[in-house]
Amino acid sequence: MTAAVAKEPTDLLPTHRSLLTRLKRADDQEGWQEFFDTYWRLIYGVARKAGLNDAEAQDAVQETVITVSQQMPKFRYEPERCSFKTWLLLITRQRIARQFGKRQPGKFTPSPSREGDLPAPALRAADDTARTGTIERIPDPAGDPLAAVWDEEWEKHVLSAARERVKHKVSDVHYQIFDLYAVQGWSAGEVARTLGLSVGQVYLAKHRISRLLKREIKQLTETFR
Repeated sequence: MTAAVAKEPTDLLPTHRSLLTRLKRADDQEGWQEFFDTYWRLIYGVARKAGLNDAEAQDAVQETVITVSQQMPKFRYEPERCSFKTWLLLITRQRIARQFGKRQPGKFTPSPSREGDLPAPALRAADDTARTGTIERIPDPAGDPLAAVWDEEWEKHVLSAARERVKHKVSDVHYQIFDLYAVQGWSAGEVARTLGLSVGQVYLAKHRISRLLKREIKQLTETFR
């Protein structure tokens, strides 16, 4: 599985829970490719913000997927006890920590538990003089920098999925209006002149798509617990 073949997450809502069930079958190659396509950008983005370089982040992604595959047979989807989001974070945390440990062998303190099992260790790199832009340098008043970055990237992940779902529910013109006006920051007048519409049509399309987007974000947020 490689990032090069990744697809956009266009249908995440109806497949999430069924996908987790399918992943309990190690030979379900299509299911595992779907999992990789859905989550690799999230894991990679967090790894990069944690301070890993591109190659290290790619390795962290691959090792996270491998660990998930090893742990999935005993994973039970019980959001009220431990959400899938939290479980995936704990595994990702360990894989990122391992990459830091490879930089300076012997200075990384591994988890006393088996790899992938809960609880995961706090992310530790060697020392401030030896790391560049590592996760400890990202300010977080809550005291858990990696969790803060994970939440930020998770929100981006959900937003991306929500936009893809909305995009497939509205006309190309209406989505273009929304993208130019609400995402790229064009003025309503600029959008209207460019697309040959009235300013009122721009406002109406933006309002309708924003409402759809909020609904999709809410649904996806509840589903990805």
